Amino acid sequence: MSASILFDTPGPKARRRILIINIVGALIALGIVAWIFLGLAAKGQMQPEQWDDFIQGSTWKNYLLPGLLNTVKAAILGIIGSVVFGLVFGVGRLSQNKLVNGFCTVIVEFFRAVPVLLMIVFFNVFFSRSLELPGNTALWAVVAALVFYNGSVVAELVRSGVHNLPKGQREAGIAIGLTRGMSLRHIEIPQALVAMLPALIGQFVVILKDSALGYIISFNELLFFARTYSSPNGNVLQALIVTAVIFILINFTLSKIAELTSKRLSSRVKKDKNAPAVVGTTAVTFAETGPQDGPKDH
Repeated sequence: MSASILFDTPGPKARRRILIINIVGALIALGIVAWIFLGLAAKGQMQPEQWDDFIQGSTWKNYLLPGLLNTVKAAILGIIGSVVFGLVFGVGRLSQNKLVNGFCTVIVEFFRAVPVLLMIVFFNVFFSRSLELPGNTALWAVVAALVFYNGSVVAELVRSGVHNLPKGQREAGIAIGLTRGMSLRHIEIPQALVAMLPALIGQFVVILKDSALGYIISFNELLFFARTYSSPNGNVLQALIVTAVIFILINFTLSKIAELTSKRLSSRVKKDKNAPAVVGTTAVTFAETGPQDGPKDH
């Protein structure tokens, strides 16, 4: 039996209409890009001297690459912290203990509701006035905001991922003597993590983009260095475009990784569904063996 689809396969006329719409959309997009470039050229923003700073090695060595390094550092710390936070509070929201469940729910819902920018400013003031942290205080403020916000999103991914699993998974674990907590740790959570991996990688893209909000507290990330370098030279617009292109390339790479991961997981699930069940050292399928008759009387 073929897999069900949501819509009918388009016929020749529908495919022609789709092709025409795609061509028209592409022409409109190209027209908008051309209009933007012509406008910039009319204002003298496309002159070579406005762009030649960004093809010099010193610009990248002293400004753009250090800024990019700080951006990646904040993103990596934010990703690690978000995954740990999300696993802890995601499992906490699945707990049958009402006190633990309620506490984790309040924490997750609170940090999901607070804007990232507000948390960045708050933690910057809090750390600078209350704590002595090693290194740059602005870095830790950005990381803390990224961890608490995105970790709350990851916690929701964990909770929804476990709830979307077939109930038979938990019942099978309990049937072989596992407690509910052991079933979560050894059976449900690993499967939920695999299922939510594409969405998790997509959240990593959000973390990388949100790290640019550290500019507001003078965190020395890519956007801050680009603005710092370009302001005296009068080519801020060009610096912003170069910064945007860098972010686009990195995020596009992460998005492609998420897409490939999703396809790989989908093909793996299909193989697992078609794979024979393994009993002891012999591979058998129900279709091959059929229902087993009990012992016959002779």
